[in-house]
Amino acid sequence: MNNFWENIARYPRFFISAMLGLLLILISPFQKLLRTTVGKIIFGVSIIGIGCFISITLKNMLDI
Repeated sequence: MNNFWENIARYPRFFISAMLGLLLILISPFQKLLRTTVGKIIFGVSIIGIGCFISITLKNMLDI
């Protein structure tokens, strides 16, 4: 029974480490993009564009 609880205690640590690994893999292309000035501008404009798109979509969906 003790072995069972040890295994159960390992799952949250595995989940956290897997999510951190996934986050690092997803962020790594953006780190390369942010090294140049043009890349920073492209990144900033795309983040603002995505934010505007989500805002407009939610306003239209919720009829605000």
